[in-house]
Amino acid sequence: MNRSLKVAAAVSVASIALAACGSNSSGDTPSAGAGGSAAGSAGGNVKVGMAYDVGGRGDQSFNDSAAAGLDKAKSELGVAVKESTASAGEAESAREERLQQLIEAGYNNIVAVGFAYAPSVAKVAKDNPEVKFALIDSTDAKGANIQNVVFSEQEGSYLAGVVAAKKSKTHHIGFVGGVQTDLIKKFEAGYTAGAKATDPSIKVDVKYLTQPPDFSGFGDPAKGKTAAEGMLSSGADIVYHASGGSGAGVFTAVKAKPGAWAIGVDSDQAKTAAANVRDIILTSVVKRVDVGVFEFIKQDKEGTFKSGEAVYDLKSNGVELATTGNHIGDLKAELDKVKADIIAGTIVVPSK
Repeated sequence: MNRSLKVAAAVSVASIALAACGSNSSGDTPSAGAGGSAAGSAGGNVKVGMAYDVGGRGDQSFNDSAAAGLDKAKSELGVAVKESTASAGEAESAREERLQQLIEAGYNNIVAVGFAYAPSVAKVAKDNPEVKFALIDSTDAKGANIQNVVFSEQEGSYLAGVVAAKKSKTHHIGFVGGVQTDLIKKFEAGYTAGAKATDPSIKVDVKYLTQPPDFSGFGDPAKGKTAAEGMLSSGADIVYHASGGSGAGVFTAVKAKPGAWAIGVDSDQAKTAAANVRDIILTSVVKRVDVGVFEFIKQDKEGTFKSGEAVYDLKSNGVELATTGNHIGDLKAELDKVKADIIAGTIVVPSK
């Protein structure tokens, strides 16, 4: 590589953390990594502070997927919750202050949504060892009270690449990444590998909208539209995006090109994107951020919290392809076989 887009709202502001959920939550739940257990609330008064990235609740993608997990925990586990959202371009000190304010308000479990929170979580978690943290999409902050909730985005993207290669009539597809980070490069790597394994002669165009430290590529639909238009005009007929709110522009460009398809990310975007573009979304690579958030909260409720990595992959149904519209129903048997081969290790998906 995590990112979880109302898309109309995401046109002006998007999740910096992206990322690549919808469909059922059945399946095995991954365990947290080898880190030591921390004392859990074990049925006590669990209070959860949710620190969203830019876009917050209502982005219909990465943040909303996290919000769905929080809502489920509130409904099913009876936890108390408080939410706060990052502002575009804010200083690192603002993120630290947001986390600290949630703690000072009595919230003893903090969910930090997105890799941009890693530096702040590292500092604040060290200063508050009694508080447990879930850091979504990053392993850059570690500690006895930090659970790193991460996803195998490359595996879901590999399946999307298989779909794109099978559905493309021009043998030419595209990938639009919001910002060229290691996280988003996981999406690109899996997608390209899946496409080329299916059709070795296929052409894959790749465009990143911005480079770090400029994260505006996750919230610039105009740039997303321009990038997709360039690919479509050069012959691509399917464009996959991992670009947050910029994906709204990708969808607009694809909608204007007869016969073209888009592939969404994070949430089932055929359900969450603007109504006028949903019919051109072939599938979406769904990241079950909601599951990761719920499981973190549930672990504390049950006194089973573990620090370290909690990896959500194809095996655990942590990533998957959306099937809304039944556009890929004819590929089910083939996709099931590829998924089984990835889980078995017969197919090794690159992450770079």
